[in-house]
Amino acid sequence: MNKPIMAKATAVWLVDNTTLSFKQIGDFCGLHELEVQGIADGDVAAGVKGFDPIVNNQLTQEEIDAATADPTHKLKLKFNSAAVGEEKRRGPRYTPLSKRQDRPASILWLVKFHPELTDGQISKLVGTTKPTIQAIRERTHWNIQNIQPIDPVALGLCKQSELDAAVQKANAKKLAEGGAMTDDERRKLVSTETSLGLDTEPSVPAAIAGLETFSLSTDDVEIEKPEETPDADSFFNLPDKDDDKDDED
Repeated sequence: MNKPIMAKATAVWLVDNTTLSFKQIGDFCGLHELEVQGIADGDVAAGVKGFDPIVNNQLTQEEIDAATADPTHKLKLKFNSAAVGEEKRRGPRYTPLSKRQDRPASILWLVKFHPELTDGQISKLVGTTKPTIQAIRERTHWNIQNIQPIDPVALGLCKQSELDAAVQKANAKKLAEGGAMTDDERRKLVSTETSLGLDTEPSVPAAIAGLETFSLSTDDVEIEKPEETPDADSFFNLPDKDDDKDDED
């Protein structure tokens, strides 16, 4: 823990009860120097009650006296033996109550459009449990008939960069295991922004690659020419009457 708890309230107390510089207070509380000046002017944290860091075992009077005597001295948070060995809690991502009803829709979207993602990856992305994911995969969820797939990024359950990273990792693992990848999966290996700029024309299947430029020459194949259609005058090209009389004579 590098900063005191209730940092702004602690800054209010230090401004009111010490002669420390704004920079010293800002560095200790994790605030900008101008924000501390705003606290002193009454423009920031109006109505916030000061939080005594000495009484709450976060700072010693000796440390404040040393910083007061030397403007370049940086306040140090008091060592708390109870915090030694404390690690970040591991588990599913925390989801606000207002968005928890959207998780099934986002899970269905991920299962439908990114089947390469594992249950563990989906759990980390949207902050859910594996039994819930499995129920939606097998369509045994109690409300499956009313769930519509919605992009978790649009719902604010995860960032686009987090989704891209999870998809790239899943596809890279599949490729390393020797699994065949479709064109859509190859497209997922790049970021969403890059994928949107790719050519959308369908690619030629590998089985007929190279045949698209194949052509036949007229020397190899004898092409039968269609018969010429006679014109209408040829059907009615009858001999003249004068010629018939000459033949009779």
